Amino acid sequence: MRAARLIKMVLLLQARPSMTAAELARELEVSERTVARDVLSLSEAGVPVYADRGRAGGYRLIGGYRTRLTGLGRSEAEALFLSGVPTALREMGLADAASAARLKVSAALRPELRDAASGAAQRFHLDAPGWYQEPEPPELLPAIADAVWDDRRITARYLRKDTEVERELEPYGLVLKAGVWYLAARVAGDFRVYRVDRFTAVKACEGAGAAAAVGAVGATGPAEASDGRFNRDESFDLPAFWAERAAQFARSILRAEVVLRLSARGVRQLPYVTERAAAREAIARAQAAGGPDEQGRLTVTLAVESAEVAYAQLLSLGPEGEILAPGELRARMAAAARRTAALYA
Repeated sequence: MRAARLIKMVLLLQARPSMTAAELARELEVSERTVARDVLSLSEAGVPVYADRGRAGGYRLIGGYRTRLTGLGRSEAEALFLSGVPTALREMGLADAASAARLKVSAALRPELRDAASGAAQRFHLDAPGWYQEPEPPELLPAIADAVWDDRRITARYLRKDTEVERELEPYGLVLKAGVWYLAARVAGDFRVYRVDRFTAVKACEGAGAAAAVGAVGATGPAEASDGRFNRDESFDLPAFWAERAAQFARSILRAEVVLRLSARGVRQLPYVTERAAAREAIARAQAAGGPDEQGRLTVTLAVESAEVAYAQLLSLGPEGEILAPGELRARMAAAARRTAALYA
């Protein structure tokens, strides 16, 4: 623990011209007295740390001293590629590895390039969760992420509707979609997608790391581990797989149709109040079939999840959209319009 802290102190001083005792204490999460003791230990070990006295003083390395302790470990290198998604790193338990990797890269750069990382971070940031959400990272996410990195089989229990089932999975990849984590895994030769927050227990075989066994499923406890790593299919492309499954899912839930007439403004609004791809397809078909009528309204046939969902979505169009079919939905929209008119009478 202390050796790692001393190494980190050297890397910090190598990456910056000078640092005060308070700055070092904050970075290393120790007291200023501990910083002073560590500086003394480094000096005794031959590391040329110099203390500048006075109010503007601090610690610095003398004469361009360079340490060779900048080699990235595997976990640090992998985490570095995710450093643009800080929330994801924290939830997968990789924040410390990413911090160490960034520090080592910064220490290895020439002095004139050391502000590159902070410059990029201040200009580009990815905030994955959607608006009006408080993301709650799944408890078992670090265990699953550990198995994904290690290509190690897991035995998992998860909730499917009201039933808890058990499967042996080969975890290929994790996807963060609008603040929700999904696992792409191979089971019985087929690739499937699972919501991580529905897992109730995960167990990997020995050697998978500290997160090898996490979770509780009652008196029986988590399932026993499966044996060994799996041979990864090198042709598997996680982004392409996810894009295909996401499109399939979007199509699969659109099981009903609604016919409606839209004003020009309604045509522009429709993709923002219902499933975007379905809205654009409906508009394109209607325009190709003849376009707007003499009143400038476009009649479209829109795929929707259900009449109930369509009611909630299309109500926001107000007078810019008129439901033609099904009749039950048209009657319900008309009743809502009458109630709204009565409120403003």
